[in-house]
Amino acid sequence: MKQNIIREKSYAFALRVINLVRWLRKQREYEIAGQLLRAGTSIGANVEEASAGISRADFVAKMSIASKEAREVHYWLRLLRDSKIVPLKQADSFIDEAEELLRILTAIVKTTQSNQNSKFKIEN
Repeated sequence: MKQNIIREKSYAFALRVINLVRWLRKQREYEIAGQLLRAGTSIGANVEEASAGISRADFVAKMSIASKEAREVHYWLRLLRDSKIVPLKQADSFIDEAEELLRILTAIVKTTQSNQNSKFKIEN
């Protein structure tokens, strides 16, 4: 199978999020753990769905959802850091990874939309 950086990175990130959530639940931080788990695993799930998109528009829609989920994860991670629930160094590592996913997803969406618009202009 062809290497797909965003699929690999979003999957690895989801695994890290799962481990962080396990730790948060041991700290009895159930509500934020649940929010983080849903958003953190949703990134990769939407990337997987996008790879089987039935059209370019479907692909863009799924990647856009993945991007929104990455933004939400970024929010929860900042809350965990700034409330001192998660140690600064660990939180910053997750935040950096979420920002990288967000940059990649944003680039994918913009490039795909740009290519779609260029194709549309040529055909018309």
